[in-house]
Amino acid sequence: MGDPASIGPEITVKALANNEIYDKCRPLVIGDAGVMEAAVKIVGKEDVRIHPVHSVEEALFQAGTIDVYDMDLVDMDKLERGKVSVMAGEAAFRYVEKVIQMAMAGEVDGTVTNAFNKEAINMAGHHYSGHTEVYADMTGTKKYTMMLAHENIRVVHVSTHVSLREACDRVKKDRVLEVIRIAYQACRDLGLEQPRIGVAGLNPHSGENGLFGREEIDEIIPAIEAAKAEGIQAEGPVPPDTIFSKARGGWYDMVVAMYHDQGHIPLKVIGFVYNQEQQKWDAVAGVNITLGLPIVRASVDHGTAFDQAGQGIANELSLINAIDYGIRLSKSNKAKTAKRTIDGGLSK
Repeated sequence: MGDPASIGPEITVKALANNEIYDKCRPLVIGDAGVMEAAVKIVGKEDVRIHPVHSVEEALFQAGTIDVYDMDLVDMDKLERGKVSVMAGEAAFRYVEKVIQMAMAGEVDGTVTNAFNKEAINMAGHHYSGHTEVYADMTGTKKYTMMLAHENIRVVHVSTHVSLREACDRVKKDRVLEVIRIAYQACRDLGLEQPRIGVAGLNPHSGENGLFGREEIDEIIPAIEAAKAEGIQAEGPVPPDTIFSKARGGWYDMVVAMYHDQGHIPLKVIGFVYNQEQQKWDAVAGVNITLGLPIVRASVDHGTAFDQAGQGIANELSLINAIDYGIRLSKSNKAKTAKRTIDGGLSK
């Protein structure tokens, strides 16, 4: 459900009011039934019923009814929408913790997250810089990366939630190669048989043969060559100011970005569309996926949008995109598990 004081509950209602979602999956909201009931009224979807449950087995999975695994963590009399609070931060963190536990136990096939507020969860005593780090920690995952996707552009990151100064220091051959491998496997999981991976440079013009920095020569090129030796179709380092135009034009199935903003800015430029004339967002699209985990995690590619919370105007497109990606990756996981079972049976 995301932070109770955010737009998360509202866009969840809007997304799940779409009956087509129920043709593709069986959605269960982890959160607070009271918050979701209030969100139904805020967005004007009074024909949608909130059905509180305390186990997956109790869920109805019927269009027109939103099943909510009710954790009852929010005092509705104290909830202030659009405000950072310990109560909301604690609740948002516990929702994520619960959904990870359910996925690890095989109770659900995949997870989709709305945004939480980093300041709020840290105020509540949970010291993480984002969902990605929470998922990695709680699943015991050491090798992982963030992937953003919108339309035909996908991007993974060598580093994410660190300072720009530290991000430069993290551009090392082993990590770049690791991310290229994860990117390649993600493309395969999405049904791309021979994915093309474009690797961005770190420096302007990819260093101009050492004139603007040696990271490309010392770390990135050796990683690309190692990937090619493994049969991965990797190309680069491509200058950061042109690689995304090439990806948009179909040159690459995935881009490996060297740091957070290098990958996030181009995705959000095309996915977030603001209508100046009407003073509203026409689209807030795009998906955030954590790769390398033993479970599926897809997410909206935007924040808590506290400035819009409680008004019923927030756009649900990114959440719908995230649900679609969650379904695709969950199906891929199931197919791989079934294949391993068959292969294991044959080997016996």
